[in-house]
Amino acid sequence: MAREIGSVCKLCRREGDKLFLKGARCESAKCAIVKRNYQPGQHSWSRGRPSNFGVRLREKQKLKRFFGISERAFRLVFQRAARLPGNTGEHLLKLLQARLDHVVQLAGVSLSRRHARQLIQHGHVFVNGRRCNIPSACVRQGDALTFSRREKVVAHLKECMESRKGETVPGWLQCDEASMTVKVAELPKREHLEFPVDEQLVVELMSR
Repeated sequence: MAREIGSVCKLCRREGDKLFLKGARCESAKCAIVKRNYQPGQHSWSRGRPSNFGVRLREKQKLKRFFGISERAFRLVFQRAARLPGNTGEHLLKLLQARLDHVVQLAGVSLSRRHARQLIQHGHVFVNGRRCNIPSACVRQGDALTFSRREKVVAHLKECMESRKGETVPGWLQCDEASMTVKVAELPKREHLEFPVDEQLVVELMSR
């Protein structure tokens, strides 16, 4: 995990926005987008204006990489959002925010989304008392998340929580550090996503 945090945020630099892929490093001055806030390459300054397709593709790629999911998984989430009545873009963001790996990361238990996915896949996360090893599983209102009580796992999670102690947990999550329990008080909304993205451009691209 130290290697992940210490490495350069290449994807952040490529996208031109902070995607917070490297946990605490993206919050520090060591983040690549802070040190070199321009596109990579020898002649990055001479690149022309992006096309309409390029602008929409960029928004989709930003959103996809922010949540760390593949193209196929992203399309499945979009198809599910498109079937729901109402604004497809808002439904898309709500479904992405309700992913289990995203919830674990927001709760401050993991250092990054990749770390959260690793904890889930190794069977250290329980939803309503049942082990869940699927990072893409969506939480529901009222769900309670607990974690493995193994001594090494508890010590590791406490270290992660201590390193992220100053960060704010969103209001739709209730975290009890003493019992290491996370409760989903309500489902996430569009305004809960602080990452800047134009979901309408993503919908226009995916609907072609």
